[in-house]
Amino acid sequence: MDDIYRYQRHIYDLSRKYYLLGRDQLLREISLTSGETLLEMGCGTGRNLIKAARLYPETKLYGIDLSEEMLATARKSIARAGLQDRITLAKADATRVDAQALFGCSDFDHVMFSYSLSMIPPWNAALDQGAMLLAPKGQLHLVDFGQQEHLPVLFRRVLLKWLAAFHVEPRVGMDAHLQHLAQQYSRTVRFRSLYRGYAVIGSLA
Repeated sequence: MDDIYRYQRHIYDLSRKYYLLGRDQLLREISLTSGETLLEMGCGTGRNLIKAARLYPETKLYGIDLSEEMLATARKSIARAGLQDRITLAKADATRVDAQALFGCSDFDHVMFSYSLSMIPPWNAALDQGAMLLAPKGQLHLVDFGQQEHLPVLFRRVLLKWLAAFHVEPRVGMDAHLQHLAQQYSRTVRFRSLYRGYAVIGSLA
């Protein structure tokens, strides 16, 4: 991961805003209340956590990422924003998160995946881990690439080829796996397409 992002991290937020669609919509829909906690799995440059901190000023935010290069950028951005007292970061694999060791807490009111599942090969295991980290009344949220099923075929082919160059693969079956977790934890699922299938957004609550 560090090899991928050693140089990309410097232009990541500027370039990704044009095609990582639905991130801000997800942040608005999460709707954190005072005192709640949120963990972002695969927090990258910290962009989402900074926006969440500004949207919800009385919350505590956490982020993990496997890339120390991205975490270095995130720490600088968070410090520049003056939010280091509200956002805590740690290096960890999204499929194996010891929250107690990393953050001193065992669960979270909200766990978020924002365009990270498409970069995690064992994405099912990452979702499983996210569900395990939820507080009893917690909620899991995700936004990621969809299957582009209602977009022109040529556009879809070009997009998938381009994403593959960055080790990104839209995941088939995220909705089905959320349903599986809903049965396991007695939760409900919301899952829908955005922008004609370009992206998907969902939750487990």
